Amino acid sequence: MPPTTTSSPELVVGDCCKIMREWAREAPALIFADPPFNIGRSYDICDDRLPKLEYENFTREWLDLACGLLKPGGALWVNIPDEWAGYIQYTLTRLTPMVMRNWCIWHYRFGQNTRGRFISSKVHALYFVKPGAPWVWNEEAVLEPSDRASKYKDKRTHNKKEGADGMRVPLDVWYGEGFSRITGNNRERRALHDNQLPEAYLHRVISATSNPGDLVFDPFSGSGTSAVVAHALGRRFVGCDLSETYVESAKARVKMGPVLEELRAGLPAGAPHAEGVAGQRIDHHEAGGPA
Repeated sequence: MPPTTTSSPELVVGDCCKIMREWAREAPALIFADPPFNIGRSYDICDDRLPKLEYENFTREWLDLACGLLKPGGALWVNIPDEWAGYIQYTLTRLTPMVMRNWCIWHYRFGQNTRGRFISSKVHALYFVKPGAPWVWNEEAVLEPSDRASKYKDKRTHNKKEGADGMRVPLDVWYGEGFSRITGNNRERRALHDNQLPEAYLHRVISATSNPGDLVFDPFSGSGTSAVVAHALGRRFVGCDLSETYVESAKARVKMGPVLEELRAGLPAGAPHAEGVAGQRIDHHEAGGPA
């Protein structure tokens, strides 16, 4: 685990498009974006009920700016639901020079109860790289025990010509320990955020597709998960959000440090332990009890 960076993450209040247009620092090696889903969530500042065309234009604007900002060989990740995943993929692969590397799924084991269709229990983690230089891929940083070896006891996994003995790169469907939704009784939960990503998610993204010392940018920093994970992994970080309240909460979270023990292993001895702040759970997608 790399040591933490000497500089604290930079979290600023402001519109991400304006910030990217006026960017005057080095190009980020990794941009992670978890934009508003336009499904009517109650954010502090952001309007999450834009007309479809207006939301598409906003999405195209920030995507174009992010692609221009990213350094050649850099990684762009977008966390997005079913409603907009196809639009993001089309925009980035047909209308920009970006190259798609993976269409991953973050799968959680429960969603909102529905009776007229199947229950939604996933969002999409779309991974692109900018051509022009070799991209970063740290396989060793994200290896996990192979099901074939640990569950099915297949001896061939211990004699393969390529890859670590009994280990594998994670599948493109992400689930299991650490990847559950951050509900009200989760230690990672921040009181202001009912749609928070788990630290394990950002740990995988940042570890695999950036190097220690790299600059990571998050244009929708929200609860600060990307900031706290990037800092613990020894990356430099810049993030922004429209809400001053969210930015101040994220700064406080960075000072507390991560909850995930795998991340805390890289922190200085005696660093405070983030226990999270429980809050009222607000249901995802639509009304109804948990499935």
